[in-house]
Amino acid sequence: MDQLERRVEDLEMKLAFQEGTIEELDLQVIKLNDLMAAQQQQLRILLTKLQSVEPSNMASQSEEAPPPHY
Repeated sequence: MDQLERRVEDLEMKLAFQEGTIEELDLQVIKLNDLMAAQQQQLRILLTKLQSVEPSNMASQSEEAPPPHY
């Protein structure tokens, strides 16, 4: 009977450890999800700013006159 009790206690300890580990992993997933959401928002803002930048004063390559040696 002692062996059975010891096995049950071992299983209970393993279960408690696994529950703690799952809880820690769950918190890490939540933190990473929040971080990813913040980064996506920053990326959206950056993309919006980049799209709103006025074009430069330089002509595009297709609009440029060929160099004089042609």
